[in-house]
Amino acid sequence: MHCMRLVPWLRLRGPISFPIALSLLVILLRPAAAQQDSAAPAQQAPAVEMGRIHGRVINPQGVPQNGGTVSLSTDGGETLSYNFPVSATGEFSGQAPPGEYMVIYRTADAPEGKANDYIQGVQIAPGQDLAQDLDMRRQEYFDRLSPDEQKRLREAAAANEEAVAANQLITAVNADLQRVNQDFEDIVNARATAAHTLASNASAADIDAMAVEIRNSKYAEIESVMAKATAEQPAEPGLWIYLGRAQVGTKDFLDAETSFKKALDLASKAQAPRPLLLGAADAGLGEVYARTLMVDEANAAFNAAVKADPANSASYLRSQALIFFEEKNTEAQIDAADEALKTDPNDALLYFIKAQGMAMNAPVDPDTNKLILTPDCVAAFRKYLELAPTGQHAADVKAILEKAATQTGSSSGSPQQ
Repeated sequence: MHCMRLVPWLRLRGPISFPIALSLLVILLRPAAAQQDSAAPAQQAPAVEMGRIHGRVINPQGVPQNGGTVSLSTDGGETLSYNFPVSATGEFSGQAPPGEYMVIYRTADAPEGKANDYIQGVQIAPGQDLAQDLDMRRQEYFDRLSPDEQKRLREAAAANEEAVAANQLITAVNADLQRVNQDFEDIVNARATAAHTLASNASAADIDAMAVEIRNSKYAEIESVMAKATAEQPAEPGLWIYLGRAQVGTKDFLDAETSFKKALDLASKAQAPRPLLLGAADAGLGEVYARTLMVDEANAAFNAAVKADPANSASYLRSQALIFFEEKNTEAQIDAADEALKTDPNDALLYFIKAQGMAMNAPVDPDTNKLILTPDCVAAFRKYLELAPTGQHAADVKAILEKAATQTGSSSGSPQQ
């Protein structure tokens, strides 16, 4: 904040001549006047009713000033007669006799004889509370500054406006992200929502159909919101990742690939490493490739995600196995499940994905028309039941084990050793 020298109060200077006779008359009359006053009864001067003043100090950036002192002066700032502290929120208040004052603001470190701001000709009236701010955004304050100070202030104001606009945009984007995150939650819970909405006797097909409608609607909404967000903040990789996820949901795989690559490029060029964004972008590409039957490219992308963000490797590898499972790519899901189990050997779903893939490729006994499961497949199914005895797939797994046969031809419920 700038300091400025106070303007001296105008005062009369030099001798003033009076007529000699008048001067003598004044001198001669003094004793008589004094004697007359002493004989008269003493009269007490009436009390002066004080006035009040309050306000706020605002700096050139429009922020309340923290600390300092507001003073009142009747002689152009040479004497600071009344001093009021400025609060942390820029507010001050106090009282003074009625009169005309210069209101002066000084920070605690202002040089002697200098002020940060002042306003002349402020009238305080008896019994009234005057509101008087010292707002350094006003033209009068700006005009007092030197050309260099004016230039710096204009530049600071422009930068501040940009910062305010950026903060407003960030606030709006954060609100959009909250909405988008809720949409993703709704997508996860789409089937449960459909079942709750429909009548209790609704068929599974009807429930599934409504769940698809909910997911499609939510993905379309997310895509619309994030397309707007990426247009407003194109340099933020996280927004491109959100957009890519929505585009995968709407099966716009080419657009999703572009979005994830954009996010990966931005995150790679950032000065500070952002492992989570790099990993999420790579994993997004992996999903795009997995859902478009590009297995080698998908595996390479998921491996890149694990390398970029090892802290979340278990999550990336689990997603890889689950996506191949959803796409019914049995060989890829078995390999992915095996790889993921190295990171998290207690994930029940991974055992189911592995076993289900192996069961899909199992031969059928021509005599009994039963699947011939390998011991490895049976072990994986049993491990699933051990870890998730009441899990989503528990009933199906039990039915498979009861009806299937091992490679030795015995019942899978009691395989031969």
